[in-house]
Amino acid sequence: MRRSLARRVIEKLRDDRGDVPGWVLITLMTAALVAAIWAIASPALTGLFQNAISRVSGF
Repeated sequence: MRRSLARRVIEKLRDDRGDVPGWVLITLMTAALVAAIWAIASPALTGLFQNAISRVSGF
């Protein structure tokens, strides 16, 4: 028995079993990258901010 193309497309759109683990992995990897970059760049960004504030306050 052949199913219509529309029914097959709808079934594929509803079938998201593999999507959740992929999105969880992407989210965790992104959070880890942001945390690593933040840890490395934090001292430089703090110094840059303090330098900018001191220049503005110096006038």
